[in-house]
Amino acid sequence: MSSSSAAPSAKPPMRDALVAAAFRLFLERGYEQTTVDDIVSLAGVGRRSFFRYFPSKEDVVFPDHEGCLADMTAFLAAGAPECEPVRRVCDAARLVLRMYAENPTFSVQRYRLTKQVPGLRAYELSVVWRYERALAEYLRGRYAGRPDGTLRADVIAAAVVAAHNNALRSWLRSQGRSDAEQTVDHALGYVQAAFGAAPGGPAGRAPGEAGPAALFGGPVEHPDDVVVLVSRRDAPLWRVVQEIETAFGRA
Repeated sequence: MSSSSAAPSAKPPMRDALVAAAFRLFLERGYEQTTVDDIVSLAGVGRRSFFRYFPSKEDVVFPDHEGCLADMTAFLAAGAPECEPVRRVCDAARLVLRMYAENPTFSVQRYRLTKQVPGLRAYELSVVWRYERALAEYLRGRYAGRPDGTLRADVIAAAVVAAHNNALRSWLRSQGRSDAEQTVDHALGYVQAAFGAAPGGPAGRAPGEAGPAALFGGPVEHPDDVVVLVSRRDAPLWRVVQEIETAFGRA
């Protein structure tokens, strides 16, 4: 290929150009002060082109989540029956982390923006709920017919999302400089320790069947280690996970 046909002078795809223009304006003027007309003017396209890619201004802030959700759903569906279900949903959550880590600068900018704009924070929470629902639906299928299968699926899905988001926020607060995969592996390790199958044990055991007692009064990593957690019955799940993490930090 000759140098004259190389791509440096090629324009970025229209979708990417719209995202780049939007964030440039958000950073310069502020989110609320930027209109769709401003974005398309800077990108050099028409309004119709914008709405072909993004239903609303909020969607341009989260351009990659639809594709990531589709990838996650396909990943879960492709899991073989012998896959340990808790490990599978943890691996699915790692796909989201990798999406963020592919472009640390953009991810950090978006994190700052969502902290400043309540409407974007609410939108982000709705996106997170969709990820959680995808994990829960997969687990419900795996636990179908088992005692409290639906409850088990929903609790584990919520725990995976809570652990993943804890790690993600930690990485974002580091300005994307810390090791993203190591951070999320550490967080998801708590979920797998609580709900996953023990080595050689049944896949996807239920809490209390074989191993989660390790977090609530039984042996942890070493036979002589004991961690006891006392929590309010009505405590939200994220608080329980936080207390577990704190307990392990002191153990």
